[in-house]
Amino acid sequence: MVKPPHTSAPTIRLVAREAGVSQATVSRAFSQPELLAPATVEKVLSTAKRLGYVPNQVARALSTGRTHNIALILPDVANPFFSALMRGAQAQAYKRGYATFLGDSDETASLEDLLLDKLAVQVDGFVLASPRLDEERIRRHAGRRPLVVINRELEGIERVLVDTASGFADAVKLLAGFGHRVIAYVGAPRSSWSSQQRARAVCETGAALGLKVAQIDAARPSHEAGRACVDQLLNTGATAALAVDDVVAQGIMAGLADRGLSVPHDFSVIGCDDIIATTTYPPLTTVNAYCGLAGAKAVDLLLNGLSEPAAPVDTPVIVGELIVRGTTGPAPQGGVPNAGAPADRDPSSPTTSRRRPRRPKPEPQAAGPSSSRKSI
Repeated sequence: MVKPPHTSAPTIRLVAREAGVSQATVSRAFSQPELLAPATVEKVLSTAKRLGYVPNQVARALSTGRTHNIALILPDVANPFFSALMRGAQAQAYKRGYATFLGDSDETASLEDLLLDKLAVQVDGFVLASPRLDEERIRRHAGRRPLVVINRELEGIERVLVDTASGFADAVKLLAGFGHRVIAYVGAPRSSWSSQQRARAVCETGAALGLKVAQIDAARPSHEAGRACVDQLLNTGATAALAVDDVVAQGIMAGLADRGLSVPHDFSVIGCDDIIATTTYPPLTTVNAYCGLAGAKAVDLLLNGLSEPAAPVDTPVIVGELIVRGTTGPAPQGGVPNAGAPADRDPSSPTTSRRRPRRPKPEPQAAGPSSSRKSI
């Protein structure tokens, strides 16, 4: 059929007339297609495409009260954990007909607060990942717009929790089985709920196994923070470190290499997230946190709540899993060898380490427990 001539942009009335349906049906085909028969939706959409009709999003939002936009607020978009979470959330939102706005709070509570304020008029709801805001401010924002939180336990607010505590407990057991007696947890700032859960799991499991556990808080979970904490880490007498995420773990490995120490021969390292773990050398032992799945589940919670506001609050829990690779091994006999000072170099240059004669590898003690896949 030849496109009928008209001098102005095609309207919803024109689409309705050409498709042989009402204007309300055209509107539903774009905003609530699940309410119509698939054949009707297909007829309306194909007619609209042929005529070049595009819904007026502003008018649609005014008439329906919905923008079909959501916002995802992250503390650090450059961190691979949050990048993977963002991809999972955005893909799920797209499947359900929503666009995603992104806000990076730069690990700052005040900026997180500002983003929630400024974006509220442009979106139908928020996914707030690992928030740095206090509970009172989060509840204030939840009272203005539907909000789902990732990795923060707040009664009455829908949330997705990633339980990596069991994976960290398994990691401590692995290290104990390898003969490590002093270990360290390198965490994020105390405002991070997930980091505190991991720290508690490490300390409690370590105490139960008779291990000495040191705690180091990185100013910000980053490669640079991991690298910078190595002297403090070695001063604790630890022979193994568990890091809050893979990026910090990678930084620790680089700092150890700067001092001529070998992983895992001289020191064992474990990370969390399993995003970049296979790209390190050796491949990193880590706790898989299923980041993308967390993002997708949070979007589903938010959008299901928009369609059924009276539904009971849901709290899905995603259980992490220890993945054993090449950065964990037997504790060095006699402790970590004396390390040299890090070489002066440009921080952006590739990591190098001074080579030295390798000690005979100690006989392994009882092997640590192998990881088992946990249900999600």
